[in-house]
Amino acid sequence: MDLSIVYLKKRKAFGRATTHLIITEPEPLGEFETNETLIASYPERTRVLLNVQAVPERSEHWVDPEHVDYQSHGMNHMEGGWPKDIDYTEKDQTARYRKKVEKDEEYLRQIKGLADGLEASLMQNNAVDIYENYFEADGATDTTSNEAPSAKTLAAFKDPSEIKRTACRISWFPDGGRKIAVAFSIMQFQDWRIERASHASYIWDVNSPNEPDMALHPVASLCCLDAYNPKQQDLLVGGLYNGLISFWDTRKGPSPVETSVIECSHRDPVYDICWLAGKTATDCVSTSTDGQVLWWDARKLAEPQEKMQLEDKMNDGRAIGGVRLEYTTAGGKFLVATEQGTVVSCNRKAKNAADRMGMVYEGHSGPVYAVQRSPFMPKFFLTIGDWTWRLWNEELRSPVITSKYFMSYMTDTCWSPARPGVFMTTKMDGTLDVWDIFYKQNEPVLSTQVHDDGLYSVSIEQQGSLLCTGSVDGSVYLLELSEGLTTLQRNEKPQITAMFERESKREKNLDARAKELRVIRAKEAKAAESAAKGEGLSAEPVGEPWDVKAKEVEAEFWKAVGEVGDD
Repeated sequence: MDLSIVYLKKRKAFGRATTHLIITEPEPLGEFETNETLIASYPERTRVLLNVQAVPERSEHWVDPEHVDYQSHGMNHMEGGWPKDIDYTEKDQTARYRKKVEKDEEYLRQIKGLADGLEASLMQNNAVDIYENYFEADGATDTTSNEAPSAKTLAAFKDPSEIKRTACRISWFPDGGRKIAVAFSIMQFQDWRIERASHASYIWDVNSPNEPDMALHPVASLCCLDAYNPKQQDLLVGGLYNGLISFWDTRKGPSPVETSVIECSHRDPVYDICWLAGKTATDCVSTSTDGQVLWWDARKLAEPQEKMQLEDKMNDGRAIGGVRLEYTTAGGKFLVATEQGTVVSCNRKAKNAADRMGMVYEGHSGPVYAVQRSPFMPKFFLTIGDWTWRLWNEELRSPVITSKYFMSYMTDTCWSPARPGVFMTTKMDGTLDVWDIFYKQNEPVLSTQVHDDGLYSVSIEQQGSLLCTGSVDGSVYLLELSEGLTTLQRNEKPQITAMFERESKREKNLDARAKELRVIRAKEAKAAESAAKGEGLSAEPVGEPWDVKAKEVEAEFWKAVGEVGDD
């Protein structure tokens, strides 16, 4: 069977139709040159041969080292360099010697020189020191010195008790200023609120002022406490209104771990107590208005380790009441502020009991409610009493600097641990005064009204920026000081030291001059009396000494008072 395929395409798809074809002869269009002709038109390049060695050259070397014999050696490291009178096995002696050396100006100068070299070595890897003061050579001063002093209230802690009590003492924990312990009590004698008021005192976290972090429950209200234990942060010790001593461990709850027995304790309220930097973390000392200073081991409060009686040697050995303690570890020396207006310098390590009481500083007309040594210059200490504050040199019996008398009674004080010329005082009108004697001595640089009622206590944190003050109604206020009051100014310590030494020298000269005048007057009185007796006249003294005259005036005064009373 035949198959056929038919392809269909339209005519227009074929393109233009061919009309006719013409046969023509071939026509040359161009002529190309041969390879020989092209090669002949180019010059021939000179051939160059280059030898390349891709493998590095190596040479053979050898070394014949010398034979070394090794031996085993040992080294015994022993502590040395101590003076002959220092036993380096005793921690107290070595710590005391270190503190003595660290206060030496030559030691500080050498350490500063070594620190500068070390800082230069550390800064070698830094391209730019962002903390460098580039304009120090031009005499530029610190910007903080020009800042106006100020204090900002951060929080307020209220006594949870219904019957309001006085915030007698505030103590910071050694944890960087995160917690405070406050002792609440009613200090007025035979007040009706004493029987009804709660005995609890409280520990607060500064970041949570609404509720206490822990409550302390002693058998009587706390008059004082100390939470700043340098060796163990969980230990507290407090003095009670009934004369007992209580010891707490915050890890074991709010109840005291140990409490002293009443037969071996104080007979009056314990007005001050503090930890001691001894061999153990449980040594403490307390004082009261019964005239006793007692040393305790908080683990064994059955009886005190040691006793000392404060006596007035000028007044038939009568007991004088202690109000505040200022205890240092320098040879067992400490200060006791009394309710008789004096400050007694004592030494625990004296050979006998009679030598324990040393110099007596008389300057206040009422009880000395606060005494505190300068943290930068321990030879000088500050006292608060009646309507004034006084700065003392422990070598002089008279104050070096005395403030003016204020209209309100002064209650407490504390030195700034950041600046040697700054300290704080409180008054019964609710005013907190900040003194900066580096710039102004006659009046405080900052006086702020913290509370309507009186302020009773004040305490500052170890960094120097946070401050707590307690009022009569139990309110405790947390304040933050401005940077100008917490930053050490240039050359502040040398200038403050020079000021104190200058005032001390002036006071010494005045005392020497007063002694000379008393001797001269005594000689003149004696000569006048002898001359009067020789002439047969009445022995009426000429230029009578002031002491004798003062006694006569006092006798006439009491006589007049007695006559008026009889009438």
